[in-house]
Amino acid sequence: MNAAALILAHNHPSGVTEPSQADRAITQRIIAALNLVDIRVLDHFIVGGADCYSFAEQGLL
Repeated sequence: MNAAALILAHNHPSGVTEPSQADRAITQRIIAALNLVDIRVLDHFIVGGADCYSFAEQGLL
């Protein structure tokens, strides 16, 4: 689709939005893979209940 950038998102049914080590690792692997085809990751959101965690806001991207 010729995307230049994307935003990742997934939910935590537990309601805890703090990213796990696995969340951090997979985000970095996805970013590395997308860098190979010149696609930027703008953010990765974790949604839990009414709360939302932003990797970009936390400086993790």
